[in-house]
Amino acid sequence: MSQLKKGAFLNYTTIFLTNIVGLLLTPFILNHLGKSEYGVYITIGALVGTIGILDFGLNNTIIRFVAKYKAEKDRRSEENFLATVMLIYFAISVIAIIIGVIFYGYIDSYFTKMDPEEIRIAKVIFALLILNMAIGLPGGTFVGVCYGYESFVFPKSLNIIRYCLRSLTVVGILLLGGKAIALVVIDTIYNIVVISIQAHFVFTKLDVRFKLHELSKRFIIEIFSYSIWIFVFSLVKVFQWKAGHWVLGRLATPEVLTIYGIGITLGTYYGAFSTAISSVFLPRATKMTVGNASGEELTSMMIKIGRVSFIVLMYILGAFYLFGNQFVMMWVGGELGQSGSYESWLIAFIIMLAYTLPLIQGFGNSILEAKNKLRFKATLYLSFMIVGAGLGALLAYYYGAVGMIIGTVTGWLIVQNVMNFYYHRVIGLNIIRFFKELLNRTIISFGLTLLVGYFINMIPGVGWTNFILKAVCYSIVYFLTTYYIGTIEFEKRLFKDTLSPILSKIKS
Repeated sequence: MSQLKKGAFLNYTTIFLTNIVGLLLTPFILNHLGKSEYGVYITIGALVGTIGILDFGLNNTIIRFVAKYKAEKDRRSEENFLATVMLIYFAISVIAIIIGVIFYGYIDSYFTKMDPEEIRIAKVIFALLILNMAIGLPGGTFVGVCYGYESFVFPKSLNIIRYCLRSLTVVGILLLGGKAIALVVIDTIYNIVVISIQAHFVFTKLDVRFKLHELSKRFIIEIFSYSIWIFVFSLVKVFQWKAGHWVLGRLATPEVLTIYGIGITLGTYYGAFSTAISSVFLPRATKMTVGNASGEELTSMMIKIGRVSFIVLMYILGAFYLFGNQFVMMWVGGELGQSGSYESWLIAFIIMLAYTLPLIQGFGNSILEAKNKLRFKATLYLSFMIVGAGLGALLAYYYGAVGMIIGTVTGWLIVQNVMNFYYHRVIGLNIIRFFKELLNRTIISFGLTLLVGYFINMIPGVGWTNFILKAVCYSIVYFLTTYYIGTIEFEKRLFKDTLSPILSKIKS
């Protein structure tokens, strides 16, 4: 098996692990830290993550330039490039520390809803995470080098091992009475160890060297000209996922921050399931784009990918709409209470609704990248994510965490509607045909499933046994209805091809 195929397999393994282990670990951490300290923990993490945009998209730039110099067998340019990047990262780390020191002095005056003990915890976590970032930003260079050399297995395997060991260590530390600060210390130690192992692999196994032959201003400009739009998309993600923590950190108590954080966590899990499915098709789709496929051909591929993603997403969305509140109540309700659990469910559901259209049109982004037209989308997204964050801040004054997410997703929805006009008018995709064929048969099967699901939800009882019974009944109804009513021949064949190796092994 090639490095590429092994890397893809490890990607799916990582997605599976982070989602399943995350679902199991989140209530455990929340239960041991308590609602208040957990809110401080995730909010400070989000704030420091915001400073992480100082990466400027350099990691992707490393992959591109290293792959280029390796293909050209230009060892000298590769050494000079990596040394230059390390100097840039050193400067960025210094800037991150300076920003951290400045903001550290304002933590107690910014988080006005935290008590003195929560402020103390917040300051310690903040200082540790800034240190973590200062080490982690340049440390990411080694992963970029591995990918540039098409050596995917080692860094991805190491990441999986780290995630598993980290999860086990967290459980052990919490059982021994550790709290939020201990968790950040664990992450710092693992960060240093993993970067050291990656550096050893790059220097010894890949035989890569960092050597500054010349420091060229033109070269630095070239590096940043490539990474600038990646940086813009990083800013978009900040306003999309982290701005709420900034706003609510100022306006609300740590308990509200926990409710918001749980909702965000569940909402982001939603996208991972779709990505795992649709990414199987994306390499072929990108080849079509580069091969100057017509607008109608690209639309046909977008419909294929979009329909498969839509079928997966509607299964999750329907289940979460019907039984999600019950699930969240059992999952973290012991700490959040009935009202808090409902708000977390509502926040997650709003995210899922708004996130569905961008996910099923994910192929559009590949087309833009292949056609070198990401600039428009990046500028549009950043503009309306800022608008959405501003609207969310206004609504948060009156409606708290729910108001914040409503304002944020309003920006997403505006952008996606504008992008559909752009896809249609500029890129040449037939968006009207896309929606017609996307909803062909699928909308009928989904509507029937929701109708039956309404009655399934009336099955009396509480607890996990009742939830699992409902989920099993819903799953049977969804898959039977979708297969016999909602799918077309291509999807039926795809479903059979996926199951046939498993069924043949069972029969043998």
